[in-house]
Amino acid sequence: GQLIAGVAHEINNPVSFIFGNLTYVTQYTGDLLKIVSLCHQHVSGLPADIQKQIEEIDLDFISSDLPKTLESMKTGAERISEIVLSLRNFSRKDEADSKTVNIHEGLDSTLLILGNRLKPNGEYPGITVIKKYHELPLVECFPAQLNQVFMNILSNSIDALEEKFAASLTKVLKVALNIEISTKVINDKVVIKIADNGSGIPEEIKDNIFDPFFTTKEVGKGTGLGLPICYQIIVEKHHGQIQCSSQVGKGTEFSIELPDKAGVEK
Repeated sequence: GQLIAGVAHEINNPVSFIFGNLTYVTQYTGDLLKIVSLCHQHVSGLPADIQKQIEEIDLDFISSDLPKTLESMKTGAERISEIVLSLRNFSRKDEADSKTVNIHEGLDSTLLILGNRLKPNGEYPGITVIKKYHELPLVECFPAQLNQVFMNILSNSIDALEEKFAASLTKVLKVALNIEISTKVINDKVVIKIADNGSGIPEEIKDNIFDPFFTTKEVGKGTGLGLPICYQIIVEKHHGQIQCSSQVGKGTEFSIELPDKAGVEK
C-alpha cells in the first residue's frame, strides 16, 4: 500500500504540471491562431519568402490539426490521472469525507464523461444507454470513490461492446450495442445494476475478475486494478456488496448493493 501510494504521488506531480499547463497552452494556441487567421485575411501581397514558407508548412493543416493534437494530449493526461486515482484508491491513501449524495447524479456525471465513447463514429453505431431509474433515498458514501466504481464498470462494458462490434465486422453483421442501468430500493438497500449485451465473461475466469492485477485485456490496455478497486470500495469501504453475472454471447451484469445510511468506514 505504501509503495503504490508513493508511486502514485510521484506520478501525480508531473502529470498535474502537464495537465495544468495544457489548459494555458490550448488557450494561447487558440489566440495565436486567431491572429494568424486575421492577418491572413487582411494582409494582401505578402512577401514571396513568407508566402513560400506558408505553403511549405501547410498553414491551413497546422491551424486545423494543432488544436486536435492538444486535445489528444489532454486525453492522455486525463488517462494517466485516472490510473493515479485508481492506485490511490487501491492503497487507501486518498481518503475523503463521506457525504450524503444522489446516486443518479453520480451515474449521469460518469456517463457524461464517457459520452465520447458512446457516440456513433463512422461504421461504429454507438452505444444506446437505457436508464431505468427508480426513486432512491440519498446515500451516505464517499462520492468520488463511488463514481470511480461506476467509471470502471461502465468503461469495461464499453470495452466489451467495442470488441463485440469489431468481431461483427468480420462476419458482416449489424449489431445493437446496449448498456442498461437500473436503480431501485430492495429491503432497505440501494441496488444499482449495470448490464451490457457484450460477449460475456467465460465461466472459468469469472471467479478471478476481482483479483488484483488479473486482466484479460491486451498488454497496455488494462491494469487489472479496476474491478479489485470496485470490490474494495463497495465491500470494505461502504459495507455493501458487488456481484457479477454473465453469459457468454449474451452479456454481463454487475449488481451493487449499498445500505442507504450504512456506517461507511470512517
